[in-house]
Amino acid sequence: MREKRSMKDTLSIKTGYVLPPDTNHHGTLFGGKLMAYIDDIASISATKLARKPVVTASTDSVDFLKPIRVGDAVTLEAMVTYTGTTSMEVFVKVLSENLMTGEKEVAAISFLTFVALDKSGHPTAIPEVLPETEDEKWLNETAVNRASHRKARKKYSKELVEFFSSPGK
Repeated sequence: MREKRSMKDTLSIKTGYVLPPDTNHHGTLFGGKLMAYIDDIASISATKLARKPVVTASTDSVDFLKPIRVGDAVTLEAMVTYTGTTSMEVFVKVLSENLMTGEKEVAAISFLTFVALDKSGHPTAIPEVLPETEDEKWLNETAVNRASHRKARKKYSKELVEFFSSPGK
């Protein structure tokens, strides 16, 4: 029988200042910089579940909803929402906070997939994640649909690789 760990035990939170070197000419956080922050916090959350090394298998989506401006605080909250045998889905919510007014907004959301590795670098079994709150249950239950989309997208990506690998491309 597989070990179970609660979703809340995978919660990882990181807050930082948005400084001028991290922004574009619009004075907002570079998208690539935010994506690096997202991958970093998601890998911490995934490792908390697996307690083994993990690698990013895919970034399913990063939806930029609101700009994050220079001088804001940016907070990332990550949690494992669903587990397969060796892989797991991690949800990341990104909040921006105007530190002068205290106004907070959800600035971005993202879903990523991680795979746990054994000492030889091969996929290895992980505990099952256990949702407890209503929000956790919703994220867990809706993960099957996201996994279906992920598999279809991966199949299409393989078709694109095959197309672009053919002679003359």
